[in-house]
Formats: sequence, structure tokens, C-alpha cells
Amino acid sequence: MAVAMVTTAVQQTPTVDEPVYVGAAAVYLHEHSLEINPEHPPLGKLAIAVGVAAAGPHFDASFTGTQQQVGQHLLYRSGNDPWRLMFWARLPVIVLTLLFGLVVFAFARDLAAPPAGLVALGVYAFSPDVIAHGSLATLDAPAAGFLLTSVWLLWRARRLPRRYLPLAGAALGAALATKAAALPAVPVLMVLAAVSAWHACGAHRRRARLLRAAGGALAVALVAVAVVWAAYLVVDPRLRWSPQQHVPVVHGLRGLLVRLLPLPQAYRDGLRMQFAFENQPWQGFLFGRLYTGSLWYYLPTALLVKTPLGMLVLWVAGVVALTARRRLRAAAPYLLLPTGVLLAAAMTGSRDLGTRYALFVPVFLAVAAGCAPVLRRRWAAAVTAALVLCVAVSSLRAFPYYLPYSNEAFGGPAQTHLRLHDSNVDWGQDLGRLAHRLRERYPGERVWLVYKGSGVPSAYGIHAANPLRVPAGDVHGLLVVSDSALAKARGRLAALVAGSRPVDEVGHSITVFRR
Repeated sequence: MAVAMVTTAVQQTPTVDEPVYVGAAAVYLHEHSLEINPEHPPLGKLAIAVGVAAAGPHFDASFTGTQQQVGQHLLYRSGNDPWRLMFWARLPVIVLTLLFGLVVFAFARDLAAPPAGLVALGVYAFSPDVIAHGSLATLDAPAAGFLLTSVWLLWRARRLPRRYLPLAGAALGAALATKAAALPAVPVLMVLAAVSAWHACGAHRRRARLLRAAGGALAVALVAVAVVWAAYLVVDPRLRWSPQQHVPVVHGLRGLLVRLLPLPQAYRDGLRMQFAFENQPWQGFLFGRLYTGSLWYYLPTALLVKTPLGMLVLWVAGVVALTARRRLRAAAPYLLLPTGVLLAAAMTGSRDLGTRYALFVPVFLAVAAGCAPVLRRRWAAAVTAALVLCVAVSSLRAFPYYLPYSNEAFGGPAQTHLRLHDSNVDWGQDLGRLAHRLRERYPGERVWLVYKGSGVPSAYGIHAANPLRVPAGDVHGLLVVSDSALAKARGRLAALVAGSRPVDEVGHSITVFRR
């Protein structure tokens, strides 16, 4: 897994969101300001800042602009090497993702002995989605990993509540301080904390058990809140907060919940910005259909496409084992309730942009998959091993193109762009590979480029014009189109593509046409 993620991190150019987070990390280091990317809490970007600090880039404090412009200026216009800076920024997320793999192993081992831990670790380590997003300087993998860590510690608190409940609260706080999308899991984890404290009381009287259960949940909540505050104080000990962008007013139940949160004002304003994003008319793409708005079944369908077939079977077998075997039944709520609640919350969102919004699913269900051999059929161990091997083969066949992965039933990575778009396929990661391909196969040819991403083509030696800004009759030569733009092609771009013939593809995310 480490080899796959490091290889991916070295080869890929910045994805759409990464320059924002890297720019915010640099601002945290040099200006101790919360003004860049306030819609997300700071902890994940503080982790990225460790890598940015190690890279030691030149930072232009005089530059002002949007958060996207700040990141692009740091990468491409401040005298820094974008390849080197992006690798160092991604490295802390890679390390965290590997450490969360040890949590997966330990959790499954606690539930069903060491062989279960090995199965769970195998499923996790070969998960294409986890590899893809664990090798990027983004927030999805850290948030999912911290949530799993919190649930694992809550499970351990059933025996040693005084030791593990505060640690579970710290891990929950880390998840909340990384991405506010973890908030729907808070009520579930509070209930689980109470259950663990209740279970640990043993033969105590009912009233004493109730008090300890309530105290356990309160302890987890207090520690979580403290960790969120600490993350903001690390960035700016004076908590100066003067938003540079409009903070919308949020009404109704959402507005009430935001006002009641015992968290910094910057956190609550970031939530208001996120709710405003949810109100925008986002475009989705699913199985060739371009639509505005969201489909409730988008995420389950996208997960079905982008999960190895053997992994899907192991998930089902693991869930069956958790609910059917008496000795595992107590663990079922710990694994399945947070997953279900978070998935339901994500399915109500308005942005059908990728399985990264449900990255907790492969992380949590890897632990469940480890329980599959506990079904104790004569063939269970052999079939489980064969399924893990199938997962490994499917994942290795995609190397190093993990973002556009889809399983064999849907044609593999080369066909994903026909069914999904955005971070499922093409998130701007292949600009460097495109530059290499143009130099290798098409030297000196006229290039027209429609690129979706945050990279700057000229920084990689790509000198191309925008075909949408000139008459269609002037567009001759190579027409290069990002597959996310191709999925949404209408009008002028659709006409240009219709008058061209495909001759090449790069990274399963960019199509090259000749015109």
C-alpha cells in the first residue's frame, strides 16, 4: 500500500482541491491566519503543513487573492518546484493512511482473532479508493481514519473505560477538526460511548450504571470539543477571525444547530458556508446521464462501480457474520451504525462528485470483512483467502491509476469515464502524464486543451490554446479534453468532439482527439 501511494503521489499533478489545502497550510505556517479555506476545520491542513514545512517553499506573503489563487501562486509563481512541494504535502496523509491500516488490523483482531485482522488489513490495503485518496493532500482519508479510530477505542472502552473513553473523544475531536462531514456521527458515537460505559460497569446497580453511561458519553463529548478548539488555537492562539468571504445566514433547524455548537466561531461560520454550497445547483453525471441536482442513489451506485468485486462479497459476508454470530453481535452497532448514518447523510447532499464523500464505507467495512471467516463453514477460510486475492489482483491491475478505478463488471479503469465523472475519474491528476505523452508521441503538433483541474499546463511544458475561444474552423491538430469536461460536453465542445476522432488516452482521465 505504501508503494502504491508513494508512486501515485510522485506521478500525479495537483487535483482540484489540493492547491487550496496546501496554500492554507502555508498560510497557517507563515501568517497564523484562519482566513484561507475557512469552510473546512484546520487539523487536516495542519497535518499537510508538516510536509509543507519540510519542503521549505518560498512563501510570498504580499500576494492576495482567492484561496485557489493563493495555492496556485505558491505552487507555480513563487519559484517553488510543484512536484517536490506536492509530494511533501501528500506525505503526512500517506503516513496517516498507513497508520489507520494498523487500526483496521487491531480492530478486526480484537473482534475475531489475528487471522481476521490480516483479512481486514488485506482488504483495506488493496482498496483502490483508500489508496487513491490516501495519497492526496486532501481531508477525506484522515477524517474517515480518525472516525474509525474513535469507534475502535469505544469498543475497547467496554473493558477499560477510564483509559479508552478519553482517547475515543480525542479521535472523534480529530475527525471533527478535520472535516465537518463527521458531525452526523456524533450522536451515534455518544450513544456507543454510553453503551461501552454501561457494559464496563458489570454488576453495579442500575442507577450507578446509568450515571456512568451518561458520564462516559459526556467525557467523550468534552474531550472532542477540546480537541477542536485546540486545532484552531494551534493555528492562531488569539483566534482572530475576520472572514474574507461572505458568511451566509442559515435558518431553520440547521441554523439552530450551528448556533448551539460549543465550537469556535470560525468553525460555525465554516459550517454556514458548507450549507450554502449545498444550496447551489451542482451538476452530476451517472451512467451517461448529465443532470442538475442530486440523486439519492448516486453514492451507493458509485460505490458499486468503484469497489472490487471480491471486496463487495467480503463486505456482505462480514455484515452477515456480525449480525449472525452471537459473539460478534455486540460489535455490529459499533461498525454498522456509524457507517449507515454517515452514508445516509452523504446521500442527502447536493454534490454528486465522487465516492470520496463516502470514503468511510471502505474503511469501516474493511473491519467487517475481516469477520467473514467467523461464519465457520468448512470452506469459509479458503473462500475468504481467494476473495482477498481477487481484491489484490484487481487493485494491482489498476496500478498506478487508482482515481479512475472501476471493477471488472463495469469495464475497469478505462471505462469509468462512461459512467462517472469528477473525482471518480478525472480530478486534474494527469497533467504531468499528458505533458510526457505529448513530448513522446506528438512533438511539435498543435495542441488545443480543455482541462479540468488546478494545475497550470505551461508549468509542465504544455503550450496549448483554448478551442472554445476561437472559431471551430480554426481548431486543427490535437484536441485534448479532460474526461470530466467530456462527460458534461454540450454545445460548442460537443460539436468539436463530434468532428474529431479519438487517438489516445492518458491515465484513463484525459482523451486525445485528432481534428
